[in-house]
Amino acid sequence: MANGARSRLFWGVAASVVVIDFITKLIAVRTLSHRSVPLVGDWLSFHLVYNRGAAFGIHVGEHSRWVFMALALLALVILGSMVRQTAPSQRVRLISLALICGGAVGNLIDRIRSPRGVVDFIDVWIGPFHWPTFNVADMAVSCGAVLLALILWQEGRREAQAAAGRVKAAEYS
Repeated sequence: MANGARSRLFWGVAASVVVIDFITKLIAVRTLSHRSVPLVGDWLSFHLVYNRGAAFGIHVGEHSRWVFMALALLALVILGSMVRQTAPSQRVRLISLALICGGAVGNLIDRIRSPRGVVDFIDVWIGPFHWPTFNVADMAVSCGAVLLALILWQEGRREAQAAAGRVKAAEYS
């Protein structure tokens, strides 16, 4: 895959996440302002909340909005560097980075647009346990992060095995 194809893959996935996240949040704000919509019994519903903190409701006081905006921008710079260092043939790695970046941009847009916070609307209960309400951007960041962690773990294992092989080869020479 050439660099142009790498760019198209990355930007296509990232932009898709941003657009889908933005549209679903618009729909949530317009339709869920005064009601929740149960989807699967008591297990899954759409319920509108505004999150001024971060994942799982992490909050750092009255300046949370600005702190998390700055952290998102810093993360995007670091992830952008990772994208540039990723070979065009590493499609899954590019997709994982695009998911994370697209999700980060989606939630950053909310923080910029409104002091109320990020729009969350997917509500999950498993028996008596309530998962923090989330959105499409959160799903993209989570899936991308898990995928990237697996990729980095595999790369680390391969590098360790190669290093061990070089040490053994050096011992026999």
